[in-house]
Amino acid sequence: MDETARGDLAPVTVAGLGPMGAALAEAFLAAGNPTTVWNRTAAKAEPLVARGARHATTLTEAGEASPLLVICVTDYPSAKAIIEGAGSALAGRTVVNLSSSTPDEAREAVGLAAGFGAAYLDGTIMVPTNLIGTEHAVFFYSGSRPVYDAQLAALKSLGGDHKFLGADPGLAVLYNTALLGLMWAMANGYLHAAALVGTAKATAAEFAPVALDWLVPSVVTPILHSMTKDLDTGVYPGDAGTVQMNLNAADHLVETSRSQGISTLVPSFLRQMLAATVEAGHGEGNYSAMIEVLRKPSDS
Repeated sequence: MDETARGDLAPVTVAGLGPMGAALAEAFLAAGNPTTVWNRTAAKAEPLVARGARHATTLTEAGEASPLLVICVTDYPSAKAIIEGAGSALAGRTVVNLSSSTPDEAREAVGLAAGFGAAYLDGTIMVPTNLIGTEHAVFFYSGSRPVYDAQLAALKSLGGDHKFLGADPGLAVLYNTALLGLMWAMANGYLHAAALVGTAKATAAEFAPVALDWLVPSVVTPILHSMTKDLDTGVYPGDAGTVQMNLNAADHLVETSRSQGISTLVPSFLRQMLAATVEAGHGEGNYSAMIEVLRKPSDS
């Protein structure tokens, strides 16, 4: 094990040096953590070695180098290959996996690491590479709380806010995936809206202040917050507006898009969800009632 830690800064190893993995390694180096790096393509380690990182040429060496191995690769099979490649070198050490995966894969990884005598924590990175190492970085973790507590000091070298979500190892990636879907849904709505007003020669620059600076914070965000109680109680009072009323409005959105000569892909999908909610018997409830449809598996 590398015993070159300066002060109380723990040595770390980063495996996977794509743009995000390299940003993690740079943040550890900037914070003063003695940092070892490994990548399948060794040349990617060179810029980090020039900044003071140690280069591990094998996964066994990477596993032995530090008490903490941070993995950041594109998918779970690649992360699994790293854990298996390091093998018994991980005994007594901790693996923090910040790679893309599914909840089931995160749960599987706990047993995989344990088989080599290693502790395991699953996590997700919620910001782009340029925010790593800054106060604006955000990380989610789930799994063993004692493992999280033991590694938090080292992980804080990555900057920003570190949130522990719970004991289920799949929670961090589940939150990440859910938020990604939310982001895409909002982005798709904005893109369709910009295309629709664009048929009247309105530019995106003209539309953005109304859509993003007023509608989202002043109208959409409060509405979504007001839905929270309904989602937890399963009671959807429709006195301020019903699903059927929204379905009627969605008809207008589809027809307006068609008549203005743009795609109806986004509004047709919205109309389909509203229609399914009415068909399920929730037409007189409010928009939140759609979750009763979404909570059930679809036919396809």
